[in-house]
Amino acid sequence: MPVLVIEHEADASMGRFQPWLTAAGCTVDIRRPAAGDALPTDLTGYAGLVVLGGSPAAWEDEVAPWLPATRALIRLGVQDRVPTLGLCLGGQLMALALGGRVERGAAGWECGVVTVRPTAAAVGDPLVGHLPGDGLPAAQWHSDVVVELPVGARLLVAGSTYENQVFGVGDRAWGVQFHPEVTVADFCTWGALAPPSGVDVDAAYAQVRALDEALGAAWKPLADGFAGQVHDYSRSRL
Repeated sequence: MPVLVIEHEADASMGRFQPWLTAAGCTVDIRRPAAGDALPTDLTGYAGLVVLGGSPAAWEDEVAPWLPATRALIRLGVQDRVPTLGLCLGGQLMALALGGRVERGAAGWECGVVTVRPTAAAVGDPLVGHLPGDGLPAAQWHSDVVVELPVGARLLVAGSTYENQVFGVGDRAWGVQFHPEVTVADFCTWGALAPPSGVDVDAAYAQVRALDEALGAAWKPLADGFAGQVHDYSRSRL
């Protein structure tokens, strides 16, 4: 049973997650709706759902007309306890789909590498339970933020500028604000077309290049934890 991956833009790819999930024994079915790929209407036959990042806002259905179908799949994933992971835009889509609130961030853009820290709720979590108390570096590139979590969601990882960095819903769904998957190659294209206002793009690029190895070490356990959830779900369907 493969993992369904929704890729909104070519330069916001699976990145590090592609080899990590493959090495963990997962197969993926990548759908690119902007390029004309159809999205399934449900998750029958899938053992997981990953929704990647991208430039549209989570509510901009007129810009990305596949977003309503993506939010519907997220709701189904949570409802049916299919392992579901949203990254940056994907995490914002999860929050919006489940009744949370996503807005333009009051503090403006957050770009580069920042430290994110676990909350007490992260202890024992299969994806972020590995975080030390003093936190780990995370690659950020966003101006929209989850300002209100869905009812019943648990805040697992917090940031200083924008608090809601990782949240959990139920026992098999996670929304992530930052980019644990991003490679240096992808990250260092994001400012080319429309540099974010007030951001030193070159400095952000330099931070990610300098911390490439540390970022990989920080977030491979998250991918491995998700792969474990996928395998558990697959076994439960046999």
